[in-house]
Formats: sequence, C-alpha cells, structure tokens
Amino acid sequence: MASSSSSSSTQKCYMYDVFLSFRGEDTRANFVDHLYDALDRQGINTFKDDERLKKGKRISHELLKSMEESKFYIIVFSKNYVSSSWCLNELVQIIECQKETEQTAYPVFYDVDPSEIREQLGPIQKAFAKHKNKQHVRKWREALKEAANLSGWDLRNTGDGHEVKVIRKIVEKISLELRSISSKVDENLIGMENRIKDIVSSLEMGIEDVRMIGIKGIGGGGKTTLARAVFEKICFSFEGKSFVENIREVSKASLSGLRSLQEQVLSNVLNGRSFTIGSVHDGKSIMRKMLCGKRVLLVLDDVDHLEQLDTLAGGLNWFKPGTRIIITTRDEQVLIAHKVKWVHDVTLLSHKESICLFSRYAFGRDAPMQQYKELSLQVVHYASGLPLTIRVLGSFLCGKDVLEWKDALERLKTIPLKETMEKLELSYKGLEDDYKEIFLDVACLLKGWEKEDAIMALESCGYYARNGLRVLEQKSLITISPYQLLGMHDHIEEMGQNIVRRSHPDEPMKHSRLWIRGEIEDVLANDLVTEATRAIAINTFSWLDEDNLFSQIHAKGFGNMKRLRFLYMISQTVDLFAEIKVGQNFPNALQFLSWRGYPCSGLPKTFQANNLVALEMPHSRIEQLWEDGERKVLKSLRFLNLSHSNLTTLDCAYFPNLEKLNLEECHRLVELHVPIGSLRRLVYLNLKHCSGLDSRSFIKQLESLQVLKNLISLDFSYSNLTTLDCSSLPNLEKLILQRCYHLAELNMPAGCLRRLVYLDLNHCEGLKSLAFIKQLESLEVLDLSYLYLTEFPDVLPGHSNYNLLELYFSGNKIKELPSSIGNLQKLVLLDLNRCTRLKSLPQSICSLRSLKHLNLGNCAIEELPEDLGHLESLETLDLRSTRLKHLPSSICMLKHMKTLLLALCKVLMKLPEDLGQLESLEELSLAYSKIGDVPSSICKLKHLREFNLSYCDQLEKLPEKLGDLKCLQELNVYGTRISHLPQSISLVKGLKIIGFKSEDSSIHTHV
Repeated sequence: MASSSSSSSTQKCYMYDVFLSFRGEDTRANFVDHLYDALDRQGINTFKDDERLKKGKRISHELLKSMEESKFYIIVFSKNYVSSSWCLNELVQIIECQKETEQTAYPVFYDVDPSEIREQLGPIQKAFAKHKNKQHVRKWREALKEAANLSGWDLRNTGDGHEVKVIRKIVEKISLELRSISSKVDENLIGMENRIKDIVSSLEMGIEDVRMIGIKGIGGGGKTTLARAVFEKICFSFEGKSFVENIREVSKASLSGLRSLQEQVLSNVLNGRSFTIGSVHDGKSIMRKMLCGKRVLLVLDDVDHLEQLDTLAGGLNWFKPGTRIIITTRDEQVLIAHKVKWVHDVTLLSHKESICLFSRYAFGRDAPMQQYKELSLQVVHYASGLPLTIRVLGSFLCGKDVLEWKDALERLKTIPLKETMEKLELSYKGLEDDYKEIFLDVACLLKGWEKEDAIMALESCGYYARNGLRVLEQKSLITISPYQLLGMHDHIEEMGQNIVRRSHPDEPMKHSRLWIRGEIEDVLANDLVTEATRAIAINTFSWLDEDNLFSQIHAKGFGNMKRLRFLYMISQTVDLFAEIKVGQNFPNALQFLSWRGYPCSGLPKTFQANNLVALEMPHSRIEQLWEDGERKVLKSLRFLNLSHSNLTTLDCAYFPNLEKLNLEECHRLVELHVPIGSLRRLVYLNLKHCSGLDSRSFIKQLESLQVLKNLISLDFSYSNLTTLDCSSLPNLEKLILQRCYHLAELNMPAGCLRRLVYLDLNHCEGLKSLAFIKQLESLEVLDLSYLYLTEFPDVLPGHSNYNLLELYFSGNKIKELPSSIGNLQKLVLLDLNRCTRLKSLPQSICSLRSLKHLNLGNCAIEELPEDLGHLESLETLDLRSTRLKHLPSSICMLKHMKTLLLALCKVLMKLPEDLGQLESLEELSLAYSKIGDVPSSICKLKHLREFNLSYCDQLEKLPEKLGDLKCLQELNVYGTRISHLPQSISLVKGLKIIGFKSEDSSIHTHV
C-alpha cells in the first residue's frame, strides 16, 4: 500500500459499500439472496431493501438516502425489471448519482441479453408500452441505455453460466475496488507497496497448492502491519478468512488459550458459526475436518512456539488447495521446525519513509515543519527505521514546542523509550539463561566483532557460542552481515545495555559489564571495584588524561575484580605507557584476555592464569610470554594470538591444549619450540611473514611429531619453504602459501587433501607442476594469480559437478582459456585481471550460469562472445582497459547486472541501443572511452546510482530524459564536451554532478 497524498483526507466516507437494485419477484429468492450473502460474508456492507428498510418510514425517502450513501451499485437486470416503475426510478437515480459523483454502477444481466436492454426491443418494448407517462418513459429509456453500456457481467457468458462463479467474480471486483479506496484512506501506511508486492509474489495466488509463508523480524518492525495489509489486499479471493492476532499473548494467558484460538479460526472461516472445543487435540481433529473443503486465507500473528502452529495449522493436508497461510514471528526456528519454505525478513523503513511516517504522526503531513526539520532528523536517526518507535515519538511530540522537543530528545540519551523497550524485551525474556548471557555480551561488548572472534571470546567464557549466536539470529536479536560481522539494531542494543544498567543506574560498580568511558574511569580510578563486574571492554585509551591516570587505574584496579572473566582493551598510544607495570593486578579468574598494544615485554609473574582460555596480545611489546623468563603451564589455554609483536621465542610445551596459534608478522621470532606431545590439538596455525623463523626445519619438525594431522588451517605466506609434504595434513581445509617464492614442489599424493576447500598459491612462481590440483575434489577457492603461466594448467575437471566457486588467475601470460572452463558450473567468481595476452574467450564460458563476477580488466580482449547474455546470474562485469570496439547486443539480457565497468576502453565508440534493459544496474563507468553518444534507453535504468563519463572527449550531450534516473547520486562529466545538461536533471534530488558548472539555478550542481 503506497502512501497517499494529503488530499486523500477529503475522501468521502459512505454508509454502504454496495446498493443492490433488482426486481424482487424475479431474483430475490435466488440470485440476489446468494449475492447478498456472499458480499456480507466478505465484510462488504450491502444495502438490500428487505434487509435494511426500517418500519414506519416512507420507502422513497429511505431508498433515496441509501442510494446517495452507497459507493457502488449492482443493478440486476431480469426479464421483468422494466415492468417495475419502481425499479426504473431507482435506475434513473443511480445513473444520475454515477454521473455527478465518484460512485460506480455495475450491471448484471441475469436472464436477459445486454442487447435487449440496450436496444429496448421485444419484451422490453412491450413492457414500456404498458407505462403511460411518456416523460418518465423517456428518462427510463435513457437510463437503461446508459446502464447497458456499462462494464458488468452477463450471467450466460460468464463462469459457464454458473451463478456461484459469477457471484465470486462480482465479490472479487467490489473487494478490489474497496481495497484500493482503503489504501488511499489509510494515510499512515508508509512504504508498504513494494513490501506487499514481495509477499504477494511469493504467495503465487494462481497456483492451486497449500502454501505457508513466514514474515520474521524484530518486535515493532512492522510484521503485523505488513501481514494485515496483505490480508486486506487479497482476502476477497478466498472462501474463508481469519486474521488471528497476538497468538503468543493469548496462548499463554490461560490454559484455554489455544482452544479459544482454534474456536476463533473456525468461527471466522465458517461464517460466524459458534464452536465449543473440549481440548486442543479435539480442536485439531475438528479443524482438519471442517477446513479441508474451503480455500482459506489464514494469518497467524506473533507466533513464538511450534505448538501454536501445530495447533492452528498442523499440516498442509488440513486445507483445501489454494489456501494461503501467513505466519509472523520473531523466531525463525519456529518456521524452520514447521517446514515453512518461504520466509521473508521484514525490512525496516528507509530514511525517507521514516521521515514521512514521523511527519504524519507529528504534523499531519508528509514532511516536517521547517522549524522542526533538524529535530525531526534527530528523532528519525534515533528510531533507526523502527516503525513502532517512529509512531510513538510522533504521537508524543505532536503539538509540543521546540524546547519540549529538545528536552525529550535529551531524555532519550539516558532513558530509553519505554514502549519500544517493553516490546523488544519480550524476545529477550523468552531466551534460556545462557542465551541471555550471550545476548548481553553481544549488546554490551561484542557488537561489530567478526563472528569467529566473538565465538572464540564466548567459548572462552564457557558458552556454547555457535548454537547461541544462531538462536539469537533466528530470534531477530542479532544479525550477521555478509562479511560475518555481528550486528544488532540500535534499539535492541539499547535494550540489552539497559537490562545490565537499570537495577543500579547510578552505581556502575554493581554492573556485570562495563563499557562506558565515564563509568570505567570512575570505577577503576576511584577503586570502586566489586566482585559484581564480570566483563570490561575498553576500546581505546586515547581519551585518558596525560597525568598518568592510567597508572593510577592499574595500580588499584583489576586485582579486586575477583570474578572478572572477560577483559578487552585497545591501546592507541603504546609509547605513553611503556614503563608502567599495567598487568600486575590481572585477576586470576580471567578466561578471556585481549589487549591490543599491550605495553609491557611480558605478562607479570604474579598473574596465575590457570583459567585463561584465550590470550590475545596483537601489536604488543611482548618479547617473551612471561616476565623474567617465568614458565607456567596454561592447561586451559586454547587460543593464543601474539601477532605483530616483538616475540623472539615461544615454548609450546606449556600449552598442551592449544587449538589456535597466530604469530603473523612476528619478525623477531627465531625459535618456536615444539617438544614431543605438544600441539596435538592444534587446528589453526598462522606463521605469515615470520621472516626470522627457519620455516623448512620447523615444518619438518612438525611433520616428524605428527602435529599437522589435526590442522585445518595453515598460513605459511612469505616463508622460505622449498617443499611441503601435504600427506601429513589429512584434515586440512585451508592452505595459504602466498608469495612463497622458493616453493618448487607440493607433494600431494592422491586423496591426501580431500577436505581442502581453499588454496592460495598467489605469486608461487617457482612451482614446477600444478597437476595435483585436479584431484582436490572439495576445492571451492583457488588462487593461481601471478604464477606467470603461459598456458592454462590442466587442472579443470571433465565433469560438471566440480565444487569450485572462485578462481583467481590474475597476472598470468596465457593467450587463451580452454573450452573445458565451461564445466565449472558452480563458479561464482572468475578473475582474469591483467592477463595481458588474453585476446578472446571461448564460447563455453557462456554456460557458466552461476557466475556473478567476471573480471577481464587490463586484458587484450577485442571482442566478447555473442552469447554472453546467457550468463544469467552475472552481477559485476569489469572490462576496464580492454580493446573492445563494441559490446554484444546480448549483454542487455543480463537482468541481474549491478556493475558495468568500461573505463579506459579507448577504442569503444558505441553502446548497445537497448542498454536500458539492464534493469538492476547501479554503477556504469565509461571514463576515458570514445563514446560519442549515450543511448536514450539508459534513462530506463531506475536503480543507477553512479554514472561516470569523465574524459569521454567525444561526448557532447546527454539524453533529455536523464531526470528519470531518480536514484542517481553521482554524475561525472569532467573532461567531456557537454555544454549543457538536460533540464529534467533538476528533478533528481541530492545528485552530485562533477565537472560541470551551470549558471541555471534550476539545475543543482556540485563541481
């Protein structure tokens, strides 16, 4: 439902939706009764004289008022309709109303032909002959003729003459019209149109199956509003309908909650019939029996437990084909467990939509009043796209002055919005205790962390982190980005932090977690520490005063935090604290200790780290793990990261249970002692750029001790290895040997690396053979860049079920690709950048239907295969600095293309005329090309954001309709011959134009 204009508020409200005009003797007891019943069941308020007329009132006055107060008229023409002067007078009044107002009439030809009414011959003519008043007859004839020419339904030619089918079509038509009116009247539904389309599209109404779809998202995110809007839009298409709200709340309110919901569904679907159900089990049997004969639309709102779905929509076989069931929930696992195949994440409001919705509630208009504009932007920023917050704040601030607004906004900085917090906290309250702790850790400490790092930190503190994060994600409490970063909506973060602080808001020493600068400073500097504190995150010390407050903090601080399990710190100014014994009071309870930039040469001898599971000291001054060469066995230690430190030696004998060891860029490391029996559990080893370590002898030592047999990830980049025997790495999944310039041989006996999915041999130019790659059946990512190969290696399979997803082949000297590359049917990325001798591509490349990213930049490519348009999944095509003279016309078939780069194509002079068919294109770069004309079809690129034409020195003008590109954010015409821009471009709000200066104030530009 799109938002309506402000004029919609003047839309007239009618007493009745439909007025039925008919000849009672002909149709009252059959067709009209059935039609009235169908309209009434659909909730359409219908006037029918014997149903609505009140006793003691003159019929003519009542009818006239009813007609004037009806939005639609349905005129049922029958054999004897014209015989009734009463019916004809009704008709005249209906036609007059339709002419003068927005009311609409629809004729239904019950047992007469439309031509009989239109031409008024035969029985119609005879009927008119019986009427004596010629003036009335003339009006009646005109009204009949007009009515017969209206769009309507001929019973004999619609639905094969079946009354039921005709009635269904009439009800659908009226329902659609009423939905359209309703969408215009409800001014506070913002941004719904595309969201509704997405849901309706997945419902696939034309398919006769039973389909369940889910709408999931955070509380207050608009799930119910969206479900209700979809319900109102399509409910007329079903024989029965039911919208069941607040299922979570109702089902838990009493023992009979689920039974009452079953009774509600049955009553709604079966036209108000009353049901009394003895038990939930009985209710399932009754629902299965009573619902299987009807096409039903069922919305189950706010489901939070599988039992609720089993009770109200137990299986697809409960329902008649054509039924659609929409489920809203915060918990995706409920949908997964119930085998719901189609799941939609509810999308929060965009900035523009948020401004519009807030303005509707605060000002009764689409945009803020000028004096409140900046304050409105602050409110919208705080709401972060959450409709509930926007509506609550809009209603609260409505009518208040500027000072009251400012006061309310200041309050929000310390006191969260109660209504939003209560709504969101329902999801938290439903968590098990350990998941609650994980949630609070993410909200207070771990938001923005990489997923694997967060898992390590949480596991160090004794949590089952992988499962816990998955549960939080399914319950819409956290998000995990495509880059595997933990995210969380601002209000959910605020809610979690409020849970930690609210019991003692003014006593931070009693909080379980500390992360706020002022509170940490106060607690540590003033020695207010207690055993309540279990976790501290200090993201930087740059804010601390230079009066050695830092030393005061650590002289008193951490030692008294007896239960501190988690300590995370970042020092940005290491040199300032180089001489301070900051670690002397580390609490012995610590399980996770991470200090980036730790300023000391080793851990203090007084620190009894028996509970330590993870130790991270990257970019530190550590030279040896313990001060004065102290040696301590750390039996609990599983994760050790001393990367980019000053470490010189490390004895692994003291970490019997170590699983991950990261020593990347420890340039001073000369000795890594691995005695017999140590590192047996090691699964991750990173020795990248450990230039002081003798890699060859170290690897031989690991091989002889069988340390490598459990290894999953190994990074030996920039090492001096000459050979590597992979037979001792049976479980390896990731192997990185980037820039191992001396590596000549990888010994990979058949079947030894069956689990390897990632292999990076970038710049391993000394390798003598790559034949071993062909046997790596699980390989997904392969980097063979800059091996300076003159021929493509014989590594491609002869079968199509190869698992390779990404192939990097930059900087090689090949002249052609083998046709067998078309066998890589799962390939998503192919990088051939800087293959400067490559002049053409095999036709088989067009069969890579999964390919999303193709990089041919800086190749000698002169033409592309004509069938390139068959790469149906392609999103990015990089053709920069190629020798292309033209693009194949089939390129316009790439409907998913988002980025097309043609910069520095210095012989490219023309683009395909149908380039506008690239409907998903967001970025188009033609910089430094010889393009002399931009096809007008480019104005159809509705999603284009960046358009770079810089230094296209043959280009003199742009298409006149460039203003149709409403999403355009940046247009670069620097170095072109363009002397003026099309006037329509002024319609594109917020556009940044580079390289053009206009004296025309109507064209907003930025040079």
